[in-house]
Amino acid sequence: MRRMKRTLATLAVAGAMVLPSQVMAEAGETLKMVQERGTLLCTGHNGSFKGFAEVDDKGNWQGLDIDLCRALAAAVLGSAEAVQFVPISWAQRFPAIQSGDIDVIIKVTGWTLGRDTDVGLQFSRPYFIGGTQLVVRRELGATSTADLDGGTVCVEGGTSTERTVTNHMQALGIEVDMVPFEKSEETLAAYFSQRCDAYAGWGPNLAVVRNEAPDGAENHMILPDVLEMEPTAAAMRQGDDNWVDVVNWTFSTLLMAEENGITQANVDEIRANPPTPALAKLLGVTPGMGEQLGLSDDWVYTMIKEVGNYGEIFERSLGQESVYGLDRGLNGLWSDGGLFYALVLD
Repeated sequence: MRRMKRTLATLAVAGAMVLPSQVMAEAGETLKMVQERGTLLCTGHNGSFKGFAEVDDKGNWQGLDIDLCRALAAAVLGSAEAVQFVPISWAQRFPAIQSGDIDVIIKVTGWTLGRDTDVGLQFSRPYFIGGTQLVVRRELGATSTADLDGGTVCVEGGTSTERTVTNHMQALGIEVDMVPFEKSEETLAAYFSQRCDAYAGWGPNLAVVRNEAPDGAENHMILPDVLEMEPTAAAMRQGDDNWVDVVNWTFSTLLMAEENGITQANVDEIRANPPTPALAKLLGVTPGMGEQLGLSDDWVYTMIKEVGNYGEIFERSLGQESVYGLDRGLNGLWSDGGLFYALVLD
């Protein structure tokens, strides 16, 4: 890919036709804009999406998506605090990125064909994988989605979850009324007040929903049907390949740090005496890690020092250190039976 970009630049100089997106990619406009501004504009939420983007009782943002925004700010600007969270709804996130109101979407966004083409977005490598499922009250007697024929489903409007449920029901020949809401809290309130027979969402989030049920978790069950597995990725404007590279390598080095046992607690110790040339380069002891991306050579060290590796972020946001206690599952490292792995650092 690097060789291809250099070839395109050479062809441009020689007078060959180069698409506007290719010219923008060489310029790295988003990175320059963020660095000149001194603040990363990242997606918040207009309510609360438990485990991913929520505000605590002191007004502080927290969650997996939030900490990934902080990691990107640390990588690009040298501080995890150099980020502004812009509260937007699900439907607002795409117009907001296209208009330049935000620099990146890190907001539980599924990577779909339509978004990749019609909406004009570019996606990073997936940073979370979850399956769309339904939770119902046990008294309903449903054991699969087929039992919901003629019922109602609460869903957050403007999300891929809404389309997934609609497509799945149509494929099965099941008629359900979809009841969309803009905010997560509104959707949950409608389900808990029995306005809907079922609530649709990611399996991990449905575990949160069930555990927070006012009438007790034991009165609700997650149906076993997995309607669709969906990779979640960061979304950016098309045409700025440099910015996509920065986000991709931010996610990859978070995983690389976890694979090598580098944490917030020991990153200084490992950096003082890196055990391999690759880790010396990763942590900025050996020059070269930053120049290729337009960042400082110690950007990975700064990021890990301020937010930790991917595993640390996951555990405090969704995992065993959080109130949700969710297992890593498919979101674990490949060496632990999961799907995630770091890219190769050469």
